[in-house]
Amino acid sequence: MRLLFIFCSIIIADFSFAQTADYPDYRSKKDLFTRIQEKDVRSDVATFTMAGIDESVGKLPLKTIPVKETTANSITFSGNNIRVVITTAPFDGTKHKLNYYENKHLVKIDNKPFFGDYGKVPKTQIRSVVVTIDKDTIAFPPTAWIDLYNPILSVNDRGTIKTNNKVLLSADGRKVYVYMLKQESGGSYEVTWIIQDKKFLRRVVDFGFLK
Repeated sequence: MRLLFIFCSIIIADFSFAQTADYPDYRSKKDLFTRIQEKDVRSDVATFTMAGIDESVGKLPLKTIPVKETTANSITFSGNNIRVVITTAPFDGTKHKLNYYENKHLVKIDNKPFFGDYGKVPKTQIRSVVVTIDKDTIAFPPTAWIDLYNPILSVNDRGTIKTNNKVLLSADGRKVYVYMLKQESGGSYEVTWIIQDKKFLRRVVDFGFLK
């Protein structure tokens, strides 16, 4: 099913891009899954991301930290002495510099390209990502999430709260992966924040699964 979904998503994305690529895409590709050089990190990330689907065959799934609580603007994961809280807030365009292409398509916010409904003014933004391990709060740079907009933390599916987001542990216990997926027509992306030995290591960002 995962392979089928990815295949269909790529077809839809390619078709949509052909129809709507009438403005430049400045989004960086330096954080793509295909750019990961560390073999152990790449192997782990492949097990749960869309971008890593081709390399996930035969790999065992990683252990996950359960969702503890969800609200309208936050999601909390807790377990194994690990706590992760992601919060969002409304986007206020009056507090930012909005850069338009031909006065129609928003391509940069505060002079930087962004992810999430690219070309349009965002409605929400990430306010904070707080990771605590063994009571130690991990220093999480704002640059790791400041260009990610319209995140989807959870959805109410006929009374049942569901989420595509995860917190996972590497087999050796040294790395924590915080994964967030915006799977929605109009600006999909996925991000994985990687913590190793209680230090922020890097992020992985792929985008354009659905246009």
